[in-house]
Amino acid sequence: MISRITGTLLVKDLERVEIMTASGLGYELLVPLSVYETLPKPGEAVTLETYLVVREDQWLLFGFSSGTERRLFQKLLGANGVGPALALGLLSNLTAERLIRAIQEKDIATLQGVPRVGRKKAERLILDLSDKLGDVPRESSVAGVKGAGAGADDAIRALVSLGYTSADAEKAVRAALDSGPRGMSAPELIRTALARMR
Repeated sequence: MISRITGTLLVKDLERVEIMTASGLGYELLVPLSVYETLPKPGEAVTLETYLVVREDQWLLFGFSSGTERRLFQKLLGANGVGPALALGLLSNLTAERLIRAIQEKDIATLQGVPRVGRKKAERLILDLSDKLGDVPRESSVAGVKGAGAGADDAIRALVSLGYTSADAEKAVRAALDSGPRGMSAPELIRTALARMR
């Protein structure tokens, strides 16, 4: 089992990267957008957690920034009707923490904000996984930012309802929290975040 790869980043595309290890072996990995955004420039050192999906006609290696993302990816593959492409799409549009929360809190609207996830697919994800994510290590998202609270979650939901992806909404709310005064209300966060997204 290939669990982690460390080497030099050779190719950095939106969904695909290539890493050359010190032994001279090169690996091609498929990555979610969230990982792509954290990668260094080609030519620099990088380490990714990995998960190998073996099919009859091909082997696919997926790369993640953290053990949380990798474990969640494995859990998603265990849900009925979820293949690697959809699991990757879910992690591209929602942070791992937000995706876990959406499934556990039965937040169908957030899940439907992901391309190719309709109401039935969202309900199936919740049914299959809502009680099976307890062993996925949690990472702080917006909750770890100064002044975050219920208002941050409300602001994210409002931005998603306006058509923004959860990943973009979380990023904008996080930036609003970082730059604004402590204890901003949801409406204030939404205004500040929208100003940054325009």
